[in-house]
Amino acid sequence: MPQLSDPNFRRAVVLVVHHDAESTFGLVLNREVELTVDELCESLEFPWNGERDAEVAWGGPVESNTGWLLFQDSVEMEVDDEHVSRLEGSLCFAGSMDVFRQLAGQPPADLRIFLGYAGWGGGQLEMELAQGAWVVAPLSSDVVFDVPREAMWDHVLRAMDIDPATLISTAGVH
Repeated sequence: MPQLSDPNFRRAVVLVVHHDAESTFGLVLNREVELTVDELCESLEFPWNGERDAEVAWGGPVESNTGWLLFQDSVEMEVDDEHVSRLEGSLCFAGSMDVFRQLAGQPPADLRIFLGYAGWGGGQLEMELAQGAWVVAPLSSDVVFDVPREAMWDHVLRAMDIDPATLISTAGVH
């Protein structure tokens, strides 16, 4: 929303991966870092067999040295493994170096790699929602993998029949 003054989250589309009474964990979907996946894998000393220009995404301002993966379930990957969580449908999440190494060897068509994450302490996100700082949208794997990052915020709002130009700063749940 317009009143969210933190530049880290201006027009950010955040996928909430985990939420409970103690904390919330999410990944910013529409920001990139100036690093390719190939360069990241080279620094970690294992090969990347995907597109050479695939970019690493900026998941958020917390612990930028941690890595996270979003990908579509594939027959090769055991999604019931303790290191992989199914978020919805075939959308999977992982934070394991072993999973990253495996996916780097045979990258699925739908794979996003993030450094850092967005985090909130207990009750913090609920307070921001009550203040009207966020618009809550349904999860769509199409948005995660197919919508260009520069168009994502606008796309998500318009998919809910919200014209971004009509957004105003008000308290309340949107």
